[in-house]
Amino acid sequence: MNPSVFEPRHPGFDQRTRESFARQAAMRTLGATLASLEPGRVEITLPWAEPLTQQHGFLHAGMVATALDSACGYAGFTLMAADAAVLTIEFKINLLAPAQGEHFRMIGTVIKPGRTVTVCEGQAYAVDGGREKLIATMGCTLMAVVGRENIHG
Repeated sequence: MNPSVFEPRHPGFDQRTRESFARQAAMRTLGATLASLEPGRVEITLPWAEPLTQQHGFLHAGMVATALDSACGYAGFTLMAADAAVLTIEFKINLLAPAQGEHFRMIGTVIKPGRTVTVCEGQAYAVDGGREKLIATMGCTLMAVVGRENIHG
C-alpha cells in the first residue's frame, strides 16, 4: 500500500490519462479497460480470453506483464507535467501464481514521482468466483519524455 497522497502537476490529468489510454491499441487488443484512476494510482481490468492464453489455458505471462506495465505507466503519467509523455525504461516482474481466473485486476501505484524519473510498483490479481489471488508483482521505472516530436501524451 502506498500511504502517500500525490498532487498532479496537470489539473486535467484525469481526462488526459483517459484519452491516452483510449489511444493504446495494445490495451484494446487485450480487452482491457481503465477501471479506476487517481493521482499516482491506476487500475486496469481485463477479462480472461482464450486468444491471450498459453498452452495450459492460463493468461500468458506476456499479457500479464503488458497490462501491469500499462497500469504502472499510467499511474506515473497521472503525476507528470502537461507537456510530458511517459515511457517505461525498466521493469521487473515476479510471477507468483498461474494467471487463472474469470478476469484480472492490474494495479499500478507510484512510489516516488520525479521530474524525469518515476518509480512505481504493480500488483496483478486473478479474480475467480469473487475470490482474488495475487499472481504477480512488478517494479517499474518510468521516464517523462518532453520535446520529442513523435512521442506525446
